[in-house]
Amino acid sequence: MVHRHVIIYEYLIKGAHAMEENTRNQSWFGLAMIFIGASVSVPTLILGGTLAGSMPMWKVLLTTLIGKAFIIAIMISQGFMSVDQGKPGVTIASQVFGKKGAQVVVSLLITVSALGWFGIQANVAGVAVANILAAVNVTLPTWLVSLVIGLLMVMTAMFGIKYVRWLAYVGVPFLVGVTLWGLYIGLSQHNGWATMIHYQPTGTMSMLDGVAATVGALALGAVIFGDYAQFSKSRADVTKAAFWGVLPMGLLMTLLGAMLTIMFKSSDINSLFVAIATPVIGGAALVLATWKINAVNAYSGGIAVSTMFNIPMKYRKLTLLAIGVAGTILAIIGVMNYFTPIMNIMSAMVPPVAGVTGACYWVRHRGDPKAWAPTEGFNKVGIISWAIGAVVGVTPVILTFFPSAPQIVNIPVIGIIVAFVAYLIGDRPAKAPVTVQ
Repeated sequence: MVHRHVIIYEYLIKGAHAMEENTRNQSWFGLAMIFIGASVSVPTLILGGTLAGSMPMWKVLLTTLIGKAFIIAIMISQGFMSVDQGKPGVTIASQVFGKKGAQVVVSLLITVSALGWFGIQANVAGVAVANILAAVNVTLPTWLVSLVIGLLMVMTAMFGIKYVRWLAYVGVPFLVGVTLWGLYIGLSQHNGWATMIHYQPTGTMSMLDGVAATVGALALGAVIFGDYAQFSKSRADVTKAAFWGVLPMGLLMTLLGAMLTIMFKSSDINSLFVAIATPVIGGAALVLATWKINAVNAYSGGIAVSTMFNIPMKYRKLTLLAIGVAGTILAIIGVMNYFTPIMNIMSAMVPPVAGVTGACYWVRHRGDPKAWAPTEGFNKVGIISWAIGAVVGVTPVILTFFPSAPQIVNIPVIGIIVAFVAYLIGDRPAKAPVTVQ
């Protein structure tokens, strides 16, 4: 799968103290940098290679632009809601899901998705580091290296999203540099221009499938973008962060992934990085790419568990540590691999949350911040509307488990739209009584 990125929950930038003080000092560039870090990643390069296998470069460009436009629109919607209220996504969702409904439904989805992918990616990074050490004649058990890497990732998350941002400041230019170096080698040593000019794709992916894959790459992150945006100063900052955080680098890395795949005639980006650089430099780029994303996964998963079980704030960092270590250990012994299908399903069920919250905030209340108010308990209309959209969103994923069954294009936006419409139908305002004069 090329599109597993991230989810974060509440008490983000600068931790719980900033939440208590209602701090609104996050710059739009700092917010954008988190999502630039998500775009400048190995999955984005792989996505580019996947698209290039079925379409010419001009169509890869158009497909990417359309997909990123959908993502930016969702991010702006979610971000505006959170910046208006100064609240994370789970709190915003409590209006349409109810306090208990948001706590149970959204927390469970995020916990399973974030911690599952954290464990698997920590193990992948551990393997990469073990290979780097082997290249310099240092041999350590892969399980031990994976555990240490997992602990470092968790500790980064424990110290707050500020350090995740710094990881992006370091990891983004490093990964871009290694990728551009690979492009230079491809052009200068592999007859790259001629290969690009005469390239004929052989795959069968349609443009619609390509847009779906592009949207899926950041659909989860777009839905929870408000969790990041809650400490921003204004809607204008949210808009700038969404645009610059997704489009320029996301487009560049997708196109670079496509070009590298074409020139080197290989879609194995991991092996390619080691080949175009030294094992140490290429492996380090892969580790940094995983680390900056996985620190966010760890943070979000730990906070989601704390929220779901009402764990006191003073124990939340310890909870994050325990959950991260548990996820890493389960991945090391191979248990998480059996949960991958479940995590795919959970990830497909998250985007419709944006449809329900958007319908309530933007249509029912016309974007008026003063109209927002949490609902006690469970809000049946919101939960049922989300469930309808989730069924639509998850059906294509489930069908992939049965190759002989008819396959449906997995387009996360469809689930969002269905949930949006379902909520408007189910939450129709009551008609005023007719008064007979």
